[in-house]
Amino acid sequence: MQKGGKLYLFTLSVNARGHANGLSSRLCALTSLKVLVAVPSVMNGERVLERFFALGNSYWLTRFVILRLLGFVYAVAFLVAANQLIPLIGEHGLTPARDFLNVVQTQLGSRSAGMLRVPTLFWFGVSDNALLIFSWIGFALSLVVLSGYANAILLAVLWAMYLSIVHIGQIWYGYGWEIQLLETGFLSIFLCPLLDARPFPKCRPPILVIWLFRWLGFRIMIGAGLIKLRGDPCWRDLTCLYYHYETQPIPSPISRYLHFSPHWLLKLETAWNHLIELVVPWFSFGPRAARHIAGVLLVTFQIFLIISGNLSFLNYLTIVPFLACFDDTFLRHFLPGAIVRRAERAAQDSQPSRINNAVAVALSIMVVWLSIPTVLNLVSGRQLMNYSFDPVDLVNTYGAFGTVGRERDEIIFEGAGDPLITGDTKWQEYEFKAKPGDPNRRPPFVAPYQPRIDWQIWFAAMASPADYPWTLHFVWKLLHNDPGTLSLLANNPFPDTPPHYIRARLYRYRFAPIGENAWWKREPIGEWLPAISTDDQQFRRLLERMGWLDD
Repeated sequence: MQKGGKLYLFTLSVNARGHANGLSSRLCALTSLKVLVAVPSVMNGERVLERFFALGNSYWLTRFVILRLLGFVYAVAFLVAANQLIPLIGEHGLTPARDFLNVVQTQLGSRSAGMLRVPTLFWFGVSDNALLIFSWIGFALSLVVLSGYANAILLAVLWAMYLSIVHIGQIWYGYGWEIQLLETGFLSIFLCPLLDARPFPKCRPPILVIWLFRWLGFRIMIGAGLIKLRGDPCWRDLTCLYYHYETQPIPSPISRYLHFSPHWLLKLETAWNHLIELVVPWFSFGPRAARHIAGVLLVTFQIFLIISGNLSFLNYLTIVPFLACFDDTFLRHFLPGAIVRRAERAAQDSQPSRINNAVAVALSIMVVWLSIPTVLNLVSGRQLMNYSFDPVDLVNTYGAFGTVGRERDEIIFEGAGDPLITGDTKWQEYEFKAKPGDPNRRPPFVAPYQPRIDWQIWFAAMASPADYPWTLHFVWKLLHNDPGTLSLLANNPFPDTPPHYIRARLYRYRFAPIGENAWWKREPIGEWLPAISTDDQQFRRLLERMGWLDD
């Protein structure tokens, strides 16, 4: 039994070892087969990615024009800041930035909490000199980008600088194009190399960033289109343009002629607006021919808006992401031959960069994640317009003119030099640089420059002084002939001595029919602000509560 058992065990062991060896051989063969199959699969996957990232080699001219136009917009934005920040938010401005930051710090409980909620470099100090130097440095750096030289570091500096201004700008910087410039500027950081600032560096444009620009343009237009359909009924019955050209914030000379266009043409324009904003943007993700046609329609639409009104630098900025619809095969027909040849040489000499591709992938993942609330907002019945979901405005929601006014009311500030107001008191009007005032004055072409106080006066005319308390500070400044405040205006009716009284009256403006010498017709509606002097004790107490009396 024992011997037999041993023999059986020995035989079983031999058989098992032989079977194991055979099985091992087959497993090795299967493993080798899997490796042979996997290697081509991995190689094919890598080739697909290589071919996809290589698509960026067709966008050298695209990157060139995007960065040049962005440099122009940055230059205008910083020029506006250099000219207007001190009288608006300076140490003795209408709404001082220092007071604003103190309120933020108090409400949030600490300086560090304020820095996280309202990130700005001006937490480290804000003064008139700092605002001025900061703005002119930004302007100078913008000119560098405009001239053709940009890298990631320079664009990051410009983005951080403008972010710092926007976040202390309060109502003066509460427009959708401010956060749109920040989002556009942030994407541009990743469009070029870290250090190489030449117009055509060795690093090819990242195709994923080109796609992110298209995604930005898509959200801008779809947001604008949906807010209209969900907003004012006149957008749905195609009558909004009966009023828009006359009631928009700052009309241009062309606005008058557009306003008196036949109603059938204005309805056709409204329908075309819906087509451009709600249908065309989808084709920016399509094949080349569709993208090129979509890009042409989107850009020409913005050019028409530039002509028809003065919407700051909004329309110039909005063209930037639409340029991503075009590749070099399209742009080469419109740019100088020398630039086209440089782009062709750069494309031939370029080398793929794994680091740049990895950064672009990481950026895309972040943008997709941050886009979730913006997409939910777009499909929501309670759509928010021009809203940011993160503290540094990286991915935002946009929209414009969800409501269109039917009448145009204007606040006219007037001063009087008489010590006592009588029936014979002569009131003299203050003129703003762009908004309607004197009916005989031609509306200006002022965009892309933005006179920010003119825009806020347009909003204030739809409300009361209680809703816009800064207007009381504005009156106080006029009563003292404050040079900074007067620099925001077109005239000073009291160059020698300050006025004794300031009042504000409300007028209804309408375009004068074409052919008349006057540009506007107006009729008084009533009083917006009663006559006020520096001796008015109630006025002084109100200013003291706001911290403005010691100016």
